[in-house]
Amino acid sequence: MSPRPKALFAMSEEHLALLFPAPLLRRLDTLADIDVTLVAEGFDDPSLALALAETEILISSWGCPPLDEAVLSAAPRLRGVLHAAGSVKSLVTPACWERGLLVSSAAEANAVPVAEYTVAVVLLAGKGVFALNERYRRERAFTLAQIQPSIGNNGRTVGIVGASRIGRKVIELLSPYDLDLCLYDPYTVVPGIRQVSLDELLRRSDIVSLHAPATAETRHMLDGERLALLPDGAVLINTARGSLVDTDALVSELKSGRLSAILDVTEPEPLPPSSPLFDLPNAFLTPHIAGSHGNELSRMGAAVLDELERLVAGLPLAHQVTPDDLERVA
Repeated sequence: MSPRPKALFAMSEEHLALLFPAPLLRRLDTLADIDVTLVAEGFDDPSLALALAETEILISSWGCPPLDEAVLSAAPRLRGVLHAAGSVKSLVTPACWERGLLVSSAAEANAVPVAEYTVAVVLLAGKGVFALNERYRRERAFTLAQIQPSIGNNGRTVGIVGASRIGRKVIELLSPYDLDLCLYDPYTVVPGIRQVSLDELLRRSDIVSLHAPATAETRHMLDGERLALLPDGAVLINTARGSLVDTDALVSELKSGRLSAILDVTEPEPLPPSSPLFDLPNAFLTPHIAGSHGNELSRMGAAVLDELERLVAGLPLAHQVTPDDLERVA
């Protein structure tokens, strides 16, 4: 690796300014030789041929095309891909591993806002905020002295499905509260939290938050049979992947009024305008906003520069992605 390696941005150009605002660009200039006005949105652009041929480090994000054999052939000096976003599944191909490329992801930085969103809606759900908002909107009145016996976060059981980066961060952030936390993850042990089977977690939890990856194994892991295990009044939160939940089965449960759901991701995504989820008062929908947006994007840019600094110094990457990782991450 050169002391100041040649680098190239590869992403949708619209994301660049938020991922790398001026202070980060100045820091980047001290670490790499990069034309900050040049952004590869496609590798078949002839004007990029010379830059690609000289590139040692690719700084990618959303919109980066797949790095297939043809791209790698055009980039013979490429040694590393630093991804200023979460999953690298859309761009890393078998050819990358055959080349021996170092791949890093900013998934750890992206986990922060997702965990923050999750903690916020867990606490709001425990207070009955979403149902009471609908009721107040409908009735336009309430009695100040009326006690709501079914709400409160003191001792409420919250089940976390998946000890992913985000799942572990959620556990960390929820730990100071007076909640009863339990976890299901068949592969990872997290000290200090009670780990149970998925069925047991569903049976005992007032609130369930999903943080598992989208794999063949986890597709529709919450089907009709599993959703039926949730106690009456339970709340399901999904900030992971829509495919974890059987949408039709969830709609049936929601129509019955037995459960509520807070969904930042769905299957399909986006939902068709005719989806009944839009009209159900016990379905709270947000448009895939739990992950990094707005001023949160620069956290991922900074994480990439930290990795670049390690590479230039000859140090191991802190957030390296391996082929095995792709089998069990989102």
